Amino acid sequence: QVQPVESGGGLVQAGGSLRLSCAASESTFTSYNIGWYRRVPGKQREYVAHITSAGFTFYGDSVKGRFTISRDNAKKMVYLQMNSLKPGDTAVYYCTLIGSGNWGQGTQVTVSS
Repeated sequence: QVQPVESGGGLVQAGGSLRLSCAASESTFTSYNIGWYRRVPGKQREYVAHITSAGFTFYGDSVKGRFTISRDNAKKMVYLQMNSLKPGDTAVYYCTLIGSGNWGQGTQVTVSS
């Protein structure tokens, strides 16, 4: 199993910032594209962002210009810097090593109005 571990969630006011972390203890970590997704109970999982093994970044339309994904291969970590947070960003955030089929337990992000 290659299960990532998310952390960094919390409760913030609208307009605030959080940085989420994803730790993935995988020997071939550097070869993976890493994605962030989020889910609200009762709703479909939503794509947030991903970063390729080469460091190219992509974002869902709802977060473009506000979120930044990055990776530190030496630490086997992926980060999601979230700025200008909105109540609509409230969700459980998950990261995945794309292609592995494995997901972490998620970290809760709550943005108050």
